[in-house]
Amino acid sequence: MHRSAPPPIAVSGALCLAFLLVACGPPASSPATTSPAATATSTTTATPTATSASPSATASASASSDPEAGWKSYTTADGLIFDYPAEWKITDPAGEAAPGGVFVNITNANGKNLATLRTNMVTGSECTEKQPFGVYESEPVPALEQDGRVPRYTFESRTDTTATDPKLMTLFAYGITTAAEPTGTEACPIFHFFTWPPSGAMFGGVYDPFDTTPGNEMHVDTPEVYMGTQEYKNIKKMITSLRPAS
Repeated sequence: MHRSAPPPIAVSGALCLAFLLVACGPPASSPATTSPAATATSTTTATPTATSASPSATASASASSDPEAGWKSYTTADGLIFDYPAEWKITDPAGEAAPGGVFVNITNANGKNLATLRTNMVTGSECTEKQPFGVYESEPVPALEQDGRVPRYTFESRTDTTATDPKLMTLFAYGITTAAEPTGTEACPIFHFFTWPPSGAMFGGVYDPFDTTPGNEMHVDTPEVYMGTQEYKNIKKMITSLRPAS
């Protein structure tokens, strides 16, 4: 596991949502730094493809083959499957999906957003400036290998050293990516997209220590502490269980 030094602060919910729907740049998976850096800015597109929908299975939830009690599996309409705790809620579609793709949202029993799965996305980015970064965890997801490229699950951060509001200073996010790992002391903004036919997909979410969803405890702690919670362990297990349904 990699460790990082950026301050344990997260962005607000609005910015978190923007990150989930439109990512910002290549991902990181190397030790973080605390050296002052210029503010990172980038331009990114994450738009639906023009590909027409192809025949696919109907989305469904069923008892999982996972030996741990209390888990189920969910199969998307375009042929992906993942496991999740039975008490969590699946919304499909959670909004307008890309043509031929899906848009699935997962929340806990109290309605807290935990992760989003979207497929058939077209992505692109331009990294104009970089930020100090941290990587707390990174491991391969071999079930999603495409053309010899194995994506990885990562939990990482980017810090805006020019921000004055603690809630806007650092973005913490987890998800699957196939982008190259950065080197050095700074990295482009987080880019949690992975290659999946016919284009690209995303499955991830944002850790916000300041989340005030009713019924959920506000953490305001370090990402290392959050990684020890059952919520994070379940999120990681769910995301890394993503695989083809057949």
